[in-house]
Amino acid sequence: MARFCTLCERTYPTQHGYIKHNTLYHRHPKPRPPPTVIQYHPALNASPCDANGTFLANPNAKPPADDIFEDFGPFEDRPSFEYAELAFEKMAASKGDIEHYLRVLHGKAILAGQDPNEKPFFESPKHLLAAIDDIQCGDAGWSSFSIRYDGPLAPDAPAWKRQRYVVHTRNTLRVAENMCASTDFKHAWHTRPYEQYDVNGSRVFSDVMSASWAWKEADKIAEDPATHGAMLTPLCFAADKTTVSVATGHQEFHPLYMMAGNVTNEMRRAHRDASVPIAFLAIAKAEREWDDTAEFRLFKKQLYHTALRHILEPLRPGMTTPHIMRCPDGHYRRAIFSIGPIIADYPEQVFLSGIVQGWCPKCQAPPEELDKAGAPRFREHTHQLWETFNRKTLYDVFGIVNDVRPFTDYFPRADIHELLAPDLLHQLIKGTFKDHLVSWVEDYIRLTAPSARAAKRILDDIDRRIAAAPAFPGLRRFPQGRNFKQWTGNDSKALMKVLLPALVGYVPDQMIECIGAFLDFAYLARRSSLDIPALDAMDAALARFCELREVFIETGVRPDGFSLPRQHALLHYTYMIKQFGSPNGVCTSISESKHITAVKRPWRASNRNNPLIQILRTNTRLSKLTALRVELGRRGVLRSNIVTYAMRKVGLAPPEDRQDVLERRHSAAQDVADIDGPEVESQVRLPARHAYLSRISVLARRLRVPSLNELLRRFLHEQLYPDFDEPDDHVPLAACPWISPSTSIKVYNSATAIFFAP
Repeated sequence: MARFCTLCERTYPTQHGYIKHNTLYHRHPKPRPPPTVIQYHPALNASPCDANGTFLANPNAKPPADDIFEDFGPFEDRPSFEYAELAFEKMAASKGDIEHYLRVLHGKAILAGQDPNEKPFFESPKHLLAAIDDIQCGDAGWSSFSIRYDGPLAPDAPAWKRQRYVVHTRNTLRVAENMCASTDFKHAWHTRPYEQYDVNGSRVFSDVMSASWAWKEADKIAEDPATHGAMLTPLCFAADKTTVSVATGHQEFHPLYMMAGNVTNEMRRAHRDASVPIAFLAIAKAEREWDDTAEFRLFKKQLYHTALRHILEPLRPGMTTPHIMRCPDGHYRRAIFSIGPIIADYPEQVFLSGIVQGWCPKCQAPPEELDKAGAPRFREHTHQLWETFNRKTLYDVFGIVNDVRPFTDYFPRADIHELLAPDLLHQLIKGTFKDHLVSWVEDYIRLTAPSARAAKRILDDIDRRIAAAPAFPGLRRFPQGRNFKQWTGNDSKALMKVLLPALVGYVPDQMIECIGAFLDFAYLARRSSLDIPALDAMDAALARFCELREVFIETGVRPDGFSLPRQHALLHYTYMIKQFGSPNGVCTSISESKHITAVKRPWRASNRNNPLIQILRTNTRLSKLTALRVELGRRGVLRSNIVTYAMRKVGLAPPEDRQDVLERRHSAAQDVADIDGPEVESQVRLPARHAYLSRISVLARRLRVPSLNELLRRFLHEQLYPDFDEPDDHVPLAACPWISPSTSIKVYNSATAIFFAP
């Protein structure tokens, strides 16, 4: 027996009169996204080649088949590998804890009758760490070099001139090869620059490779015919100093991270190995006498750029001559490297671009006129200024430090002023919102309140309004309002959702409208993809914000105007989005999150005696474990859970046929692809814990819904049989699933509804 579904326009087998589909009750799948037009770069088309760089005769040929064999490297078997990964990476257990757990397992094995001389997994923590060190894949070891002041040294020269500054670095070429070869990025790696257009013909900007910079970079590279058919591989960098000893603040590190621009923004934000620490820069310090002198500030900048130039030197040959690399899909391709977007907060941007503090690194707007954009800065223009004007004119008129040559000048096609990416975290969320608007509102209340005590009462009432926000999915509650000292980016983003209504009645309407215009701009900027209408809306929202913020001048909160570098950066956002795609893929929040696993946790696990060396060793081991897991996943030996795997190895469970698995997955994909319809897929997620447990009869009295039991039964009938011909209220109650009124059910006070919105 079969029935015809009017939505799918297909006939399905039925059971007991109701449509069934593959033994599961029939559901309409998520519709396909609206059709888009994608144009790929014609010259740098990432044609596959062999390991010697010779292009394949058939560009559509399949990559070499994966080798399916069980080799866990230095580990005896899969349980040993998974134990090492669990203890070292996921739990970050100390050596004492690892040894104690190994003894517990050893004691259990002895009680089970095993030979006491047979140790489980590893003999000791030292044995475990040695096994991790022996992993061959993902190996990109650390080396070091030193830099020192090369000027004249007087007998009484300060200590910072005599000191050698050690920089620890990895081979950046080796790191790029490991990243490109990782099958973890198989479905998240763009091999070609592309332009995407929606159904209305509007350009869509999302990942780095979808934006204008990648296309123009490919055009420059393609001027050399020898590069045709190569794969553009932009390498993004993030430099961000971090402090690990919160109490004293004396222990700080300056890591440098590298990311492949081919990786999608979503994967880059997923905290996988799409972002890899490649260096720890030296931090120069001096006595108070020298700390604020121009000579020491200049030395710090020169030290910074010299180190960066040396770190990236292994990549230079591959920026003009193709370098053969294996890609995540298994093919070899001829890669051309480029220095891509550089992620940094404003103080770091000042160091990177060689400008004077207070100036904009993207344009020539002077510090007192940052309320509007100036003429753009670019490499050739800066060089011409160096040759034309003296040091004082460059410093005072153009905001350029003459004695600092940016590291990008030593690499092909790299312009530091162009490559600086937008920073949602420090420019938008922490900068304009928290440090500016929220602080200005507080200043206004203190200025206009009749007394200091009255101002505190108003601020307390605003806190109470914020704390009164109801529990709702996606909204964070602030039980004490926003009166806390240590703000994070997530705190600021959560406050953005509830602050505006809490201010109504205490500040002028124009101030409310100003903050509202900024929030419009902020939420548009945080989208994962933006089309031209969205960018136009951002420009309109920013224009409203700039017009309405005059209220802070009129009320005396900002008598000096708005020459603020972080707020000025918003004027460049729509242009930078067109250049580099969505800002959430090139944001300092990525490097801030990476600090936790690359710096802070390894530091806490160290003995504080020369901790940097221990941090480097930990990062190497983490990279090796991740690379081995990816490699084992590629071989297909990690598909089932560890218990099922063990049962199959000893014959207690039937072996799994890899070909059958692939065929089932392909069949399932075909079933989904064949069904087309206008329905939307929705999903409801409940909190991890229910509010309380109640019987249906008791809950009916509490909710004053006597027919609750009947409604639940009809609801289940509707869910089980969605294509039943008669309306649910006409179905006899006896035909509905039986639920006893004494049945206990879990009650949730909230839920999250997720749905696909065309």
